[in-house]
Amino acid sequence: MAENKGKTDSIRMSMQGCRTNNGFVQNEDILEKDPDPGSRLDDAVAVLGPVEPDLKDIRPYAGMPKEVLFQFSGQARYRLPREVLFWLTVASVFVLIGATIAIIAVSPKCLDWWQAGPMYQIYPRSFKDSDMDGNGDLKGIQEKLDYITTLNIKTIWITSFYKSSLKDFRHGVEDFREIDPIFGTMKDFENLVAAIHDKGLKLIIDFIPNHTSDKHAWFQLSRTRTGKYTDYYIWHDCTHENGITVPPNNWEIIQFWLTKGVDGFSFDAVKFLLEAEHLRDEAQVNKTQIPDTVTHYWELYHDFTTTQVGMHDIVRSFRQTMDQYSREPGRYRFMGIEAYGESIDRTMMYYGLPFVQEAEFPFNNYLSELNTPSGNGVFEVITSWMENMPEGKWPNWMIGGPDRARLTSRLGAEYVNIMNMLVLTLPGTPITYYGEEIGMRNILVTNLNESYDIDTLFSKSPMQWDNSSNAGFSEASHTWLPTSSDYHTVNVDVQKTQPRSALKFYQELSLLHVNELLLSRGWFCYLRNNSHSVVYTRELDGIDRVFLVVLNFGESSLLNLKEMVPNIPTRASIRLSTSFADKGGEVDTRDILLDKGEGLVLEYNTKNLLHHQTAFRDRCFVSNRACYSSTLNLLHSLC
Repeated sequence: MAENKGKTDSIRMSMQGCRTNNGFVQNEDILEKDPDPGSRLDDAVAVLGPVEPDLKDIRPYAGMPKEVLFQFSGQARYRLPREVLFWLTVASVFVLIGATIAIIAVSPKCLDWWQAGPMYQIYPRSFKDSDMDGNGDLKGIQEKLDYITTLNIKTIWITSFYKSSLKDFRHGVEDFREIDPIFGTMKDFENLVAAIHDKGLKLIIDFIPNHTSDKHAWFQLSRTRTGKYTDYYIWHDCTHENGITVPPNNWEIIQFWLTKGVDGFSFDAVKFLLEAEHLRDEAQVNKTQIPDTVTHYWELYHDFTTTQVGMHDIVRSFRQTMDQYSREPGRYRFMGIEAYGESIDRTMMYYGLPFVQEAEFPFNNYLSELNTPSGNGVFEVITSWMENMPEGKWPNWMIGGPDRARLTSRLGAEYVNIMNMLVLTLPGTPITYYGEEIGMRNILVTNLNESYDIDTLFSKSPMQWDNSSNAGFSEASHTWLPTSSDYHTVNVDVQKTQPRSALKFYQELSLLHVNELLLSRGWFCYLRNNSHSVVYTRELDGIDRVFLVVLNFGESSLLNLKEMVPNIPTRASIRLSTSFADKGGEVDTRDILLDKGEGLVLEYNTKNLLHHQTAFRDRCFVSNRACYSSTLNLLHSLC
């Protein structure tokens, strides 16, 4: 009976207060008086009395009550490791924060999207016709995006497509907020923007701002609707918001396209933004010429109609608008300036001042003005830009454009590869006009069904996609311009299958440009130039390899590179060659024979970089200085 009663009491204690104790005695059970003093409690109950338990011979066990857990946790052998781990964790956090701050502090500025790879300029009326009317359009560009990505292009630049009365669809814009119907609809444009972004590409478009001072006599006469001056300006009624008059202006136009997803603009003809108020005649270039015979633009000095005081203030206001839309992470908005016809010092002013930025860069078209192949001519263009460019700014290079004769027609087909090698191995952003990657030339016909300056048409012929009718540009019976007569052999489809074609070479060059730090971030050091050749290196601190570029624009030449770079190895490997057969081989740097129009990208190992040597210091340039750590596999600025 006593035994059964003990069991009953034990069960009653474990169920005290309708709580289950999972087999462990709780404090309130111990303090309760035994109703039967004569009965015996189990040994487990006796252990947990009001006196502190002796844990000397007890090891921690699963499910121990918190009182027992606290007793163990307070022991030195458990407390000390816990405190050590805690302070190690705190120290690690501070080390990580410090390391992060240090990495940020020593890291060079990352390249932005407009610096990371080539730009591809498209004249939309001539790229691809999707609706069989003989004119290229926006849908046609979208159809060919996969091709553009094979060129390792990062940015697409589409020239003017605004509604316009002029046949060349550039400067005579009627409505900056509308797509000209010949190119499609606004929905087509929105689809194109989305498709471009889906491919990981960026889009810039032309913008052509132009106006005079509001005090100009023509402006005042137009404002009062006086005679022929009425239509000298486009007039638009002001809007009213909350009782405030809001005038229409170009900045609204910029915002309109930015909200459509455009990543940047090429601002064209900005030097004409302001004109002198006095309306004086401009001086003649040839003072002896009879004034009535002056009919060409280039026969006058345009001191009163270009680059007037206040023009750069307007450009800076454009920059401010772009910056407002650049605050969204990953959506920096690019601003380029077309400064054609300007002197080099005026061109450089479009970069802005040290603390007042204007354009990312003015477009550099000086190479597209070379009409004869010459090492000296190429050298002068390169050094003129690099020596005059403000410190820390980014260069760019282009060899063609809508208003310039095509490279093949200017210099010859044998110079296509070497000129592409030039722009894709120089520091900065290379810009390729559509068709230059396959060596298209000007059209030769003169009987054109167009009424404006035919000299600007020859480089705008339809893109040559294949050897079918109209070069695959259009299925129409007639195209707005005829295709070039060589389209049967000079086209994308043919060159895709030819391992030594201009297209294949361009793809290899652009891939090298995108993937090699030596080309995207490295120093540029020029070594030599003469009437035939140009020689320069690309190098980067922390990388023990150097690219040495040798370009021959004249007749066959024999070069001794050891005379130019004393510490160059006797043998250098050929990374790329315009002759293709040499790729992967080696050359003797003391004796390099180059044929006309031949170029090499050589590679050799050295720790003696030229930009550290006094003899070459004045011949080396870099935009954003950086060094490479092979141990950490990152760039830093502690050079």
